[in-house]
Amino acid sequence: MIISNADKELVWQRYHARTPERVPVHLATTDRVHILDPRYSSQDLDYPEVFAQADKMLLAQLRWQDTIRHYHHLYCDLPAGLPEAWSVGIQFQNVYEAWFFGCPVRFEPGQVPDTRPILTDDNKRSVFEIDITQPFARDPFKRGFEFTERMTNLARSMEYRGRPVQVQPYLPGGTDGPLTVAANLRGAAFLTDLYADPEYADELLAFLTEAAIIRARAVDALRATPRTSVGLADDMLQAVSTRMFVERILPHHRRYYDALDPEHNLPRSMHLCGDATRHFGTLVRELGVQSFDTGFPVDFGALRRELGPDVEILGGVEVALLLHGTSKQVYARARDILTSGVLEGGRFVLREANNLPPRVPMENLAAMYRAAFDFGTY
Repeated sequence: MIISNADKELVWQRYHARTPERVPVHLATTDRVHILDPRYSSQDLDYPEVFAQADKMLLAQLRWQDTIRHYHHLYCDLPAGLPEAWSVGIQFQNVYEAWFFGCPVRFEPGQVPDTRPILTDDNKRSVFEIDITQPFARDPFKRGFEFTERMTNLARSMEYRGRPVQVQPYLPGGTDGPLTVAANLRGAAFLTDLYADPEYADELLAFLTEAAIIRARAVDALRATPRTSVGLADDMLQAVSTRMFVERILPHHRRYYDALDPEHNLPRSMHLCGDATRHFGTLVRELGVQSFDTGFPVDFGALRRELGPDVEILGGVEVALLLHGTSKQVYARARDILTSGVLEGGRFVLREANNLPPRVPMENLAAMYRAAFDFGTY
């Protein structure tokens, strides 16, 4: 089954025009699908040097793009084959906010970088000493701008597989969410803080939210064009009750969205891994979120019935099944999702749930893609 890039683009055009003929299939990847997968990697790059050297970062991004365009993108609606020009940027994985606040980055063999909590009961207020008004003065953002400049200079005089290389501006305006970053800094102790020291918990959540807003506004000032949407993630939301969310976390989410979209004119999205669908209806009603990216075994039919036909849902076969299951199991799971009723309204994107790990068998990706043709037509 060979689908041209032009046909793939048409799938997306029809989807965005609200006249889909087939559900689009997306795969989210990072450079880990190259660096940590021996099928494609020559094992001469590792994360400590990619995070430390601009030339290694550039090489990692080029090899990642080369790998996905020649393998993974054969089984989704993203461009495959050699591009006219390579377009690469900076990847600091999901450690960037905790790193900014002082958490050391850990490099474990065979894993993506991670951080460890640093705020104990004895020093938990030390985080407030950090100057969040200058977001680009500290790593990793300071390093990201330095790397981008070095990579741009290197790219001017190079080709990769006969194609020119373009380095995209570094625009680190996203956030992993205040509850998640608080847990990065305090560990599981922050969940206790919410009950045992609520004043501190609220102060920390407000501080982290303000830092994210300041950084996003600083990035917006660098953009060539105004932002067209506003998104938020907060995977730790799975750990709190609906009541806790509404009373203690929702106000900070509202502050973030409203700060970047004061007129409520922009599309609002949310990424939530984990078992958090109990919060989705509240997010739609209270914050106007109209697009959800899921990453946990979800009852997609029930979710569609609760949210209605106009809310976008992204999700699909869980990464554990993609990694360890058979192609028949993957196909059956994708079939069940696509026939659940989630297609009502034409606002569903089938994808891995969530972020493709290394070593996924290509036959499993092919099975999920085939199911989109067999059960995802309108």
